[in-house]
Amino acid sequence: MSSPLFPCLRHRISAGRSLPLLQTLQKRHARVHDVRFLATHIDPEAKVVDKYREKLRRKARAEGLRDEHELREAYKAKIEAARRKAASLRSSSALSSTDVASESTITSTPTSSPFPAAPPAPQASQSYNQSPPSSSTAASRPPPGVKPLSAYLDIPKTLALPSETISNLWRLRHASSPTSLCATIPLETYTNISATARQHPQFILPLPRKDSSTETPKAGAETDVGTGAEIHFLQWTFPTPTTATVLFTHLAEYKLRGEYAQPHTTITHHLDLAPEKGIVLLVGQVVEGRGVSVEEAKWLVMCLQRFYGGVGEREQEGKRRRLLEMFSQGDGGFRVEDLVEEAERVI
Repeated sequence: MSSPLFPCLRHRISAGRSLPLLQTLQKRHARVHDVRFLATHIDPEAKVVDKYREKLRRKARAEGLRDEHELREAYKAKIEAARRKAASLRSSSALSSTDVASESTITSTPTSSPFPAAPPAPQASQSYNQSPPSSSTAASRPPPGVKPLSAYLDIPKTLALPSETISNLWRLRHASSPTSLCATIPLETYTNISATARQHPQFILPLPRKDSSTETPKAGAETDVGTGAEIHFLQWTFPTPTTATVLFTHLAEYKLRGEYAQPHTTITHHLDLAPEKGIVLLVGQVVEGRGVSVEEAKWLVMCLQRFYGGVGEREQEGKRRRLLEMFSQGDGGFRVEDLVEEAERVI
């Protein structure tokens, strides 16, 4: 006798046997992509065209063309030329950067010292007695803030005048300015000064005070208590072959601000007339409110010429040259008292 539960039981058994078979035969065709790595490839040129499409259409209509496509065909030659030029510029810049990198690698490879490399040696001063500067060199412009000689004089007309007349005109040119300095220096004297300046471009000069017991130091000035003198820092620069400048700054301000310190006096030597006239024209400017008067600035300039130009007795010249060398070399034997003693001989 068959049981009424038999069909149900048979169905369950058959279902239980076929289920694993269906699972093994099931296939999945879906693939999962990480959207972080999907990129949409858009033509950069098409993107630019879409951005400026309306402007291109207006340009095409202005030139009597139908649309931007005809405009592009009309300017096809210019577009290709611009692309070739841009490609050549990119290739040349890449080559120059590679050359610079290779040179820096070659120069830095053999160096193993922990100290920085020494600055390049200053170029030898040009002898104007031997050969005048070329036209391209003489025409080079000084940096901003330094006026060329052509800003003061008509050089072609000035060259036709005698040296003495040029000196008088130079003094008259600056006589109306109460804060200006001017002088005419013989070429031989300047040659000695320039040669020393290239060897010792930085130095300090004292400015003795008349009465150290009553006079108070000026703002921003560094005063040596033992000597009663204000110390000033000077620095030579040679921006062009025909100009040389000297910046005077309070030593205290230079210690505080370094290269950003504001000079109180600037003098410039112009050598444009040196080859034919044998003179160098000096012009300077004293900034008001920086703690130095015009007379004090004149004294500093005169003191500079004594130390750098070898003016005076041979014995004193040797002492001043020794002070320059000690300061440039950072010699511990350099004493401000000795500097003040030599500077006072200028008076």
